[in-house]
Amino acid sequence: MTKLSVNINKIATLRNARGGNVPNVKTAAINCELFGAEGITVHPRPDERHIRYRDVLEIRPVITTEFNIEGYPSDSFVDLVLSVKPDQVTLVPDAHDAITSNAGWDVMRYRLFLTDIVSTFRKEGIRTSIFVDTDTMNIEQAARTGTDRIELYTEPYASGFDRNAVEAVTPFVNAAKVAQSAGLGVNAGHDLNLDNLRFLHMNIPWLMEVSIGHALIADALYLGLENTIQMYKRQLAD
Repeated sequence: MTKLSVNINKIATLRNARGGNVPNVKTAAINCELFGAEGITVHPRPDERHIRYRDVLEIRPVITTEFNIEGYPSDSFVDLVLSVKPDQVTLVPDAHDAITSNAGWDVMRYRLFLTDIVSTFRKEGIRTSIFVDTDTMNIEQAARTGTDRIELYTEPYASGFDRNAVEAVTPFVNAAKVAQSAGLGVNAGHDLNLDNLRFLHMNIPWLMEVSIGHALIADALYLGLENTIQMYKRQLAD
């Protein structure tokens, strides 16, 4: 079964645009869990332009489903993760001013750095996932860091899906097979939506988790949050 983790960053973006606490991010996390999400994902950035560090601290005690924190492993991020102790931390190579994640790690270049970070989290019982592209040598290097999983950066799949779905998904299938052979769990995320999610799942049925935020929250504006979460979960049904 592939789990659906809902990224609630965009709810925080909407709140921050007006100030105050509407919509309430903590309540949104509780509702996503109530409506069937198997995970909640947050990606706090240094400028706190959407999810704030305070949000992360407030969400942790009120949800019982998997909690996944994404981010670049700066000192402040590492301290936050160690204080919150989520179920999973996903390491991304974003620059501090990146609008959104736009590439995976160059693991060959940063393997020693990542190995140290992974070791720090694993000592605290926190599962780790490294955000990567489909380069298979990179994935093999990721296995050498001691990470539990990788998360495949799926924007190239999403952007090529309408043109040629088979061609778009093939590198991701190959990458997922290499990861599986290396003993890594496989997650996926970025630009997945109701149009392309099922095809990805059909071709990589051993995906452990997908993290979806922007499209899901946008769909919820029209379809309602509960209905939207259930629609996404149906795309992942065996």
